[in-house]
Amino acid sequence: MNYRLIMALATGLYTGYLPKASGTWGSLVALPIHFGLIHLAPTHHGLALAAILLLAVWTAGSAEKILDQPDPQVVVIDEIVGMLIVLAGAPNTPLAWLLGFALFRFFDILKPWPASFCDKNLHGGLGIVLDDVVAGLYALLALRVLLWVGQA
Repeated sequence: MNYRLIMALATGLYTGYLPKASGTWGSLVALPIHFGLIHLAPTHHGLALAAILLLAVWTAGSAEKILDQPDPQVVVIDEIVGMLIVLAGAPNTPLAWLLGFALFRFFDILKPWPASFCDKNLHGGLGIVLDDVVAGLYALLALRVLLWVGQA
C-alpha cells in the first residue's frame, strides 16, 4: 500500500497534524464515520468496526515504521477506533455522543489498568491501538451507567 495512503489513514486524514491535542481531533473524526455506520444492520456494523480495528492496527504499526518513532503523536486512528467503540454502544442522541466523547478523552488520558499496561508493554500497531480500545470500553461502560442512573 502507498505510504501516503497509510499516513492519511493513520493520521485521521491528517487531523493528527493539527496543533495541540491531536488525540482530541482524531476522536472527533470518529463522529462522521459513526454516522455512516449507524445506517448499517447491527451485524454489518460489528463487521465494519472489526475491519476498522484491524486496519487501525496495521496502519498504526506501518506509520510507526515510516516515521521511525514509537507511538507517534500524529497517529490518531487509535483514537478513532476507541471513539467508535463508545459510539457503537451509545444511544444516537447528541447528549450521549457528547458524554461518550468526554468520557473517552478522560479514560484515554488517564489510562487506567489494563490500558496503562497495554500502552507501556505492547509495541507496534497493537500496542498503539489496544490502550484506546480499553479506554473506549471503559468510556462505554461509564456512559451506560450514567445514562442508566439518569433515568432512575
